[in-house]
Amino acid sequence: MSKQAILGDNLPPQLIEMMGDNLEVVEWSKNTDDAALAHCVGLIAFSHPTADGPLMDRMPNLKIISNHGVGVDHIDVAAATARNIPVGNTPGCLDASTADMTMALLLSVARNVLVGDRFARGPEFTFHDPSILIGQEVTGSTLGIVGMGRIGAQVARRAKGFEMKILYHNRNRCPELEGELGVQYVDFDELLSESDFVSLNCPLTTETTGLISTPQFQRMKRSAILLNMARGPVVDTDALVAALQCGEITAAGLDVTDPEPLPRNHPLLSLENVIVLPHLGSASNRTRQRMMEMTVENLLAGLEGDTLPYPVHSN
Repeated sequence: MSKQAILGDNLPPQLIEMMGDNLEVVEWSKNTDDAALAHCVGLIAFSHPTADGPLMDRMPNLKIISNHGVGVDHIDVAAATARNIPVGNTPGCLDASTADMTMALLLSVARNVLVGDRFARGPEFTFHDPSILIGQEVTGSTLGIVGMGRIGAQVARRAKGFEMKILYHNRNRCPELEGELGVQYVDFDELLSESDFVSLNCPLTTETTGLISTPQFQRMKRSAILLNMARGPVVDTDALVAALQCGEITAAGLDVTDPEPLPRNHPLLSLENVIVLPHLGSASNRTRQRMMEMTVENLLAGLEGDTLPYPVHSN
């Protein structure tokens, strides 16, 4: 029996092995020709490449789009729905690891972990000086969470362990979490002005694109720290650079950027008061293992014409 072709970008060997012997991978790039695309019956979006209507039109035999991750802003779900192509993602399994990384960034930026590491390795560190690298206290500080979904709720649970006051802003209030965790719903401007740490844990949508820009930085405390665990375009990159350079906010921790990756000469990469990670929110061993399993489960279900176990619905 001939193998079915699956379009995929940089798929790791472990994921390919999970797919089984009856599937073969066609490497996805801007140079993939029409004949190869037309041959493919499935598509795995591993590194967040763009899957839009024109691409789908070049794939007349496409039965399923399976996304490795939760966010599907790089996939035109409406276009897929219009073409009767189901889209699957990997919800739930990465909430804890992404919340862990949110707290890791928060602590690292607040307590000068990377700056301190570089200093400790450098020639200037010849004696202990208690007056340098004084960071911000985390315990008892105010955390503002933008996006109280599954990940935001996990962040709140961790922040409670640091006795933080937790404010949140969301499209809808979450009374059950207010009761369980003591989080307080506030409007967006109040969250910005009252928070010592602002954590972005929202999806990228039309409404959240450019959510944080110059007016928002001006509302924040000058001592505030911004954490972006959402998507790069939620933050206006030029406005962020200006805010960090002029001291409008104290620092930032970024798991995502816009663009991603940043050009190697980008001014954000030269600033000491920002930590930039290469999109590591879900990059823990157990989480990535489960993400690959869910990606393959969606793929195989779609190829069989079955209901996806983890479907994405068009809004």
